[in-house]
Amino acid sequence: MLTQRSKYALRAVLMLAAQKPGELVLVADIAKKRKVPKKFLELILLDLKKRGLLFSRRGKNGGYRLARPASKITFGEIVRITDGPLAPLACASLTGYQRCNDCEDEKTCAIRRVMRGVRDATAAILDHTTLADAIGK
Repeated sequence: MLTQRSKYALRAVLMLAAQKPGELVLVADIAKKRKVPKKFLELILLDLKKRGLLFSRRGKNGGYRLARPASKITFGEIVRITDGPLAPLACASLTGYQRCNDCEDEKTCAIRRVMRGVRDATAAILDHTTLADAIGK
């Protein structure tokens, strides 16, 4: 399930993707227009900046913008930054794999097999949908 953190992140970056290239947007403006709590949004945007998705400038003419073209940023990348691995179970994850403590045989585990399919289907959509796709650019 997508967390509120990821929903807020997606709302914010979609707004930034719709801006003119190089245009900076204030956190307060994003928060107001996308109905996101400003303090929470600041933390989310800082994480996205640290991971190279956003650029920011402080001061009078400051704000945020995408650090890469909208066609080069996927929903999957954003969700992984804000929520972690896509798999519903750690044993089904490619990036956050952890063996289940109560698993008798991982190779024949039906739950793991199904959850791996969920992970793969989710990744197929999110990793191939860019911000530009979502906003129709």
